[in-house]
Parts: sequence; structure tokens; C-alpha cells
Amino acid sequence: MDKDRDTKDKYKGTHKKDRYNGQRPSGIKEARSRRARRKKLKILRIVLCAFLFLCVGFLLITGAKKAISAGSKFAKKYMEESAKKSTSNKQKKDEKIDTSHVEVQELVINTNTPVLMNAPVTLTISSIGDCTLGTDVNFARSTSLNAFYDIHGPDYFFQNVRSILENDDLTIVNMEGTLTESNQRQNKTYAFKGPAEYAAILSGSSVEAANLANNHSKDYGDQSYTDTINALEEAGIPTFGFDRVKLLDIKGVKVGLTGIYELAEHMEKKNQVKENISALKEAGAQLIIVNFHWGAEREYTPNDTQKALAHLAVDEGADLVIGHHPHVLQGIEKYKDKYIAYSLGNFCFGGNSNPSDKDTIIFQQTFTIQDGIVAKDDQINIIPCSISSISGYNDYCPTPLEDDQKQRILDKIEENSQW
Repeated sequence: MDKDRDTKDKYKGTHKKDRYNGQRPSGIKEARSRRARRKKLKILRIVLCAFLFLCVGFLLITGAKKAISAGSKFAKKYMEESAKKSTSNKQKKDEKIDTSHVEVQELVINTNTPVLMNAPVTLTISSIGDCTLGTDVNFARSTSLNAFYDIHGPDYFFQNVRSILENDDLTIVNMEGTLTESNQRQNKTYAFKGPAEYAAILSGSSVEAANLANNHSKDYGDQSYTDTINALEEAGIPTFGFDRVKLLDIKGVKVGLTGIYELAEHMEKKNQVKENISALKEAGAQLIIVNFHWGAEREYTPNDTQKALAHLAVDEGADLVIGHHPHVLQGIEKYKDKYIAYSLGNFCFGGNSNPSDKDTIIFQQTFTIQDGIVAKDDQINIIPCSISSISGYNDYCPTPLEDDQKQRILDKIEENSQW
């Protein structure tokens, strides 16, 4: 016990460092060092976590603000668009096309084909191109259509196509010229007329309707236009065009016909397209056919105005669109299941004694109507013809073509349809 006390006394008052000869044991030093590092790391982690927390919080707040802003903008835009759409729909609903100035005439065409009650009805419509039944007073009389009429009479001209037209339900022509005795020739390069008796060329060949909306319907003034209407309708051929539309009752189906003259006003005619079609609908038309006089002469492809007006007519309710004026064949388009024949060329054409391009067609389509609704189908028939039975000049006797010549025209139409 005294020995232990002596030992304690020996080191009493001595610094711990001196106890180990001026050095700390390595184990204690390392332990303290580790504790210091851990403390520093802990502080660093706390600082980093706090920094990350602040960053995430900042991003969340910023994102939320952007989301709220974007949502607000989207909601505002959606409400504005909805309001505009609602206003537009209301305007369309409230807007009524004015058809008061459109003259609608109704006519029943007799048919020997019996129709059963509520049974599907088929109608075959034939459309043909420019028919100029007469000549220009400045043309040579000896080679004119008038000279052929004097020799052969009215039944000569359609003799090679009459059987085709007799087997359809409705044949429509573009009557390009006047039937009048007026001498008030308009100041223009070409002006066509023939006597009223020339209407028999059409009536004797199963032609049932004539479009007069073209640039030659008033070649001898307003009186010549009235004279032409009277001559044709007295011969049993309904006429239509401009603000006059026809509603034909054929086998119990109401067929609406309208003609639009585009050449002077171009896209400004869109209102007339809407008005005339709307008037036919109001009158109860179940099948609507629109004739356009449009395009550029001797151009084989339709221009943008033709295509725009044709599409508009279909959008408004036309079931078939037929075009003429270029005096040559243009392509055929199918738009929304409806056919558009952009130009049928000439047909029985007294406007030229020997045109370089004598190609033409009879465009036929057979429609099926069930319960007043036109069925979707592709029952079309293209009949290639020449405006003359002789290749060297125009004898004004349209004639169907066969074999290679027939195929040539079909290929030509297909090529002209690829624009």
C-alpha cells in the first residue's frame, strides 16, 4: 500500500503529456481524429441537405408557378376558342342563305318505267358538252352547221348517239349559242345563232335539259336569251342557268339542276353556288347536278378556281359536277365520293368547221335513290366520241369511237386527271 501511494505521489502534479514522455498514445489520437472527421462530415451533410432542400423547394415553387401560369393561359385560350366556336356556330345557325331571287321551276318528265312504292330507284344521267346549233354570220355558209341542216334536217346530227341517249333517264347539254331571229349582234369575236326550229335537233334525240349559263347565251342581246329559252321549252326541253334552276320529277325522284357562269367573276360566284343549291334543297331536290361554264380555252387541266368551286358545290350538296367551255377534254376527279368532270369538250358544235381537237365524251352516271337518299356507288360510264364522223373536217355528227381510238381518249382523260 505504501508503494502505491509513493507511485501516485511520484506523478502528482505532472501533466498527462509528460506522463507519456511528450507523446499521446496513437490509438487515442486516431480516435479523436476520426471523431473530428465524422463531426465535420455530419455538418457538411447537414449543410448539403439544407442546400438541396432549398434547391428542390425553389424548383417546385418555380414549376408550380409556371404550371399555374400555363394552365391559366391554356384555360383562357380554351375559353376564348370555345367562345369563338360557339359564336361561329351560332352565326352559322342563325345565318340563312338568301334564295329569294332564285327562280325555281318544277317539271315532271314522263317515263314509261313503273316504280314500286318505297323501292330503290335508279336514274341514269347523261351529260354532254358544248352544243352550238347555228353559226357565226362571219363564217363560210357552205361549211356551216346550217348548211348541213338545210341538206339533212334535224335528225341527222345525233343519229350516231341517239340510241345511247334514248336509253338513259335524263340527258343534259350545254347550249352554247342562241336560237333567235334578232340581228342585234353583240360586239364580240364570235357570236352564234340559229333559227328556233333548230331546237328539234335536241328534242328529236332524247335530250331533256339544257344549260344556258355560258358566254354565248346573249350573243344577240337579252332578247336572244329569252328567245332561246322559249324555243327550247316550246320544244319540250327544260332550260336552266344563272338565277334560274330546274327541279325535274323523274320516276318519282326530284332532280335539281343549276348552271353557273364563272368566267366573269371567278371565286365571287361562290355565293351563287350556295344560293342555287340551297334553293334546290328547299324545293325538295333529292339529287343535285351542277353545271359550270369555266376554265381556260384549250387547257387540258383545271385551274385552281375550277377546283375550288367544284369542291364547294360538293360541300354544299351537289351529287355531280359537270364542266364545259375549254372546248377540250379535261380530267375527272372523285371528291368526297362525288364525281367532277371538269370539261366535256365540244359535242354538236357549230362554232368551228374543223377544230384540231375533235375528242369528246358522253359522261354517264347511274344513281340509286332509296327513301330519298342517294346511295354511294361508282356506276359511271365514259363513252369516248368524236364530234365528227369524219376525221378531215367537222360534219357536226358526233360519233362513238371504238378500239384504239376509244382507248386513246380513255388514256387521255386518265392522264389529264393526274394534276
